Amino acid sequence: MTAFDTRSFLKQMEDQRSQERALSWEGSFAEYMEIVTRNPRLASLAHARLYNMVISAGVEENDGMPRKYLFFKDELYGMEHTLQQLVEEYLNPAARRLDVRKRILMFVGPVGGGKSTLVTLLKRGMERYSRTEEGAIYAIKGCPMHEEPLHLIQEELRQQFKQSLGIHIEGDLCPVCRYRLEHEWGSNIQNVPVQRILLSERNRVGVGTFKPADPKSQDVAELTGSVNIQALTEYGQESDPRAYNFDGELNIANRGIMEFIEMLKAEKRFLYELNTVAGEQTIKASRFALIYCDVAVIAHTNEYEYNSYFSNKENEAMIDRIFVVKVPYNLRVAEEVRIYEKLISQSDVQDGMPGAELSLSRVHIAPYTLRVAAMFAILTRLKASRKAGLSLMTKLKLYDGEKQVGDFDQRTVRELHEEFTDEGMNGVSPRFIINRISAALVRGGKTFVTPIDMLRTLRDGISEYTSNEEERKRLLGFIDEVRKEFDETAKKEVQRAFVYSYEESARTLLDNYVDNVEAYCNREKVKHPVTGEDVEPDERLMRSIEEQINVTENQKREFREGVMRSVASLMRRGQTFNISSDERLKEAVEKKLFTDLKDVVKITTSTKTPDAEQLKRVNEVVERMCREQGYNPESANELLRYVGTLLNR
Repeated sequence: MTAFDTRSFLKQMEDQRSQERALSWEGSFAEYMEIVTRNPRLASLAHARLYNMVISAGVEENDGMPRKYLFFKDELYGMEHTLQQLVEEYLNPAARRLDVRKRILMFVGPVGGGKSTLVTLLKRGMERYSRTEEGAIYAIKGCPMHEEPLHLIQEELRQQFKQSLGIHIEGDLCPVCRYRLEHEWGSNIQNVPVQRILLSERNRVGVGTFKPADPKSQDVAELTGSVNIQALTEYGQESDPRAYNFDGELNIANRGIMEFIEMLKAEKRFLYELNTVAGEQTIKASRFALIYCDVAVIAHTNEYEYNSYFSNKENEAMIDRIFVVKVPYNLRVAEEVRIYEKLISQSDVQDGMPGAELSLSRVHIAPYTLRVAAMFAILTRLKASRKAGLSLMTKLKLYDGEKQVGDFDQRTVRELHEEFTDEGMNGVSPRFIINRISAALVRGGKTFVTPIDMLRTLRDGISEYTSNEEERKRLLGFIDEVRKEFDETAKKEVQRAFVYSYEESARTLLDNYVDNVEAYCNREKVKHPVTGEDVEPDERLMRSIEEQINVTENQKREFREGVMRSVASLMRRGQTFNISSDERLKEAVEKKLFTDLKDVVKITTSTKTPDAEQLKRVNEVVERMCREQGYNPESANELLRYVGTLLNR
């Protein structure tokens, strides 16, 4: 660890505070008018700010797949379809003031699927965005609801203002600002004080959160504010804005965003308040007229609550005010691995602190450990296709981006996505997987975790996961499927490590194959590598490679001619045909090399008392696996022993 420089760190803290102070601005309404005429976007409504915030981070096209919104890229994985619906079907039209903005945005999905993370990202994003020039927000100084200063403009003049500047003014002054305008500022609008505000959930400025609690103790005042009893004795009337605390979550979230946790578990009286906010952009506080509220309400709930609520016709009025975005589990192995890596990185504990020795981020996780866990999790989430011959494992591989799996390719994926609209709404959550990794670590007292450990701990955890015997058997079946896939991968990993100068060996075999194929296609002879004589193309060599990828005798000419077309095409572009130029041929060459080495691997890995030469070879293999494949010595040796048992069955 590097030495910690306290003075330097304190200076960084002070610099950060200075930056915050530099963002502050105070002036008059007249000065604000000058600013807003130069930058009309400052007068955007809450939904437009949300949309602008997401788009400002960047958008990438994604080869026929949903666009990638870079705002979410480092936090959410495998949620492209969800994010596309959120941005393109809700935020975009809502930002244009279309009717969809009068809906409560509700995320519905299984536990651990990312609903809360998504809302938190939007809240934290709004806080950061308000600190940028394009996301700056100005409010009447001292207003508890962070009032838009343009609300000072009389209704009769707003159309003229819109025609001149293209700025639409929606809403009216809150009771506090209306009182102050009349009694403090003497109706002198130009001198009304305006300040720049920074959204902050901690400071209750523009970001609110509401969570249902015990209905007997929870009051609607938590949403809409309450009477200030002490001030009431001074001012005498509940309708006096000075005697009312406009500090409910909807009040303080004005100009920004409010999260409603587990919304459908709340009592109806709380939902009625949301109904008014969503449909009319107004809050009803006791003894006051309707109060304008510019807020994006984002709720989330689980699928069980959602189905129960939406199936009840008594809730039709509220349902009509909800825009649902499904947040299913991720269905791609590579993205699932990234989720686990993110969760593991968050478990980091400083050296010397309690629990540091058990921190997952300090454990060596062998290659493919997280992948086998991800494969199991995703198999539990997939639904069996009605397409003949398409297994769940084939579907998993296609979803993960493999170009060709058996008789199916990527053209099938779109059809598979459309086959079930609710795929991914059930299954094992990422939290369960992380819990099982932790269990493997603690139980074994090891400093590393391997795929075998992962499969074992998953099997042990199924009894805790479900008591349903049929479901238990189904999950055990998935573990067996994943183990079969891993067995093949493990053999390849070890066999590849046994290949001395693997790249050179593969290139030599490939060049030899291409030379023979060229001679075969041109009906020519080749030079014998030893005698130099002209001989017929080596049919045995060519077939030994082609058979690795199930090219039949009848298909061999077509396959070989295809290889030569690829060679010619690359030559015309000034490029060289290599091991990566043809995926199927690459697979065939690798399998051929591995097959030739199988006996060597079997003998070396299974010998209980290896001789000096065998021991030297094992050590070289372990070193290569550590250097090139990401293992540590312990996990490499464990994999070697495991593969030895596989090859000797």
